Amino acid sequence: MKTTKVALFLVGAGMATLFFASCSKKDNTSSTKPTLYDSLGGTTMVQDPAASSGTKIEAGRLLIRNIIDSTIFVIAGDTAINGHFTTLLSEVGSGNLSGFQALSKNLTDFVAVATGAKDYTYGGKSMVAAHDPAQNPRMNGKADNGDFDAFEADLVAGAGKAGVPSSTPALQSVAKLVESLRSQVVQQ
Repeated sequence: MKTTKVALFLVGAGMATLFFASCSKKDNTSSTKPTLYDSLGGTTMVQDPAASSGTKIEAGRLLIRNIIDSTIFVIAGDTAINGHFTTLLSEVGSGNLSGFQALSKNLTDFVAVATGAKDYTYGGKSMVAAHDPAQNPRMNGKADNGDFDAFEADLVAGAGKAGVPSSTPALQSVAKLVESLRSQVVQQ
């Protein structure tokens, strides 16, 4: 379910980007309005606190990764939905972080691209496939509406832990878009 929840955030962010891109108008100087990715920090290079000294990361990607990672941890502690992620939780519990790192990178790529980042690509599953245990063996069961509601709450909590309050306009826009994905994620 963690993959599902984070994937929802990412897809929502992508839809927000498409929405903002389609609604932006060019002025007489041919400049466009900033993307959602720009509002999250954009391409400004900053120190990556999770990497070796001197390693830089785009500020937008760093914020997205922080939100994704925080949300994954919130979901891990949420007994309402963490049963969907038994494989991941078992791996992390035994000290194997490879699944967590892969999920974090994949979802960060997804959200970055969905919000307008130009320097990344997303190569993961569709929302339907990612949430279907028959197509994604890391998922333990199909999501229902209660799971989706819990994910939305966990996303807000994860963003808060990453320092992004729920009143942030970009987060509110993403939340509305995430809700629009309910029919793709809820398969039960």
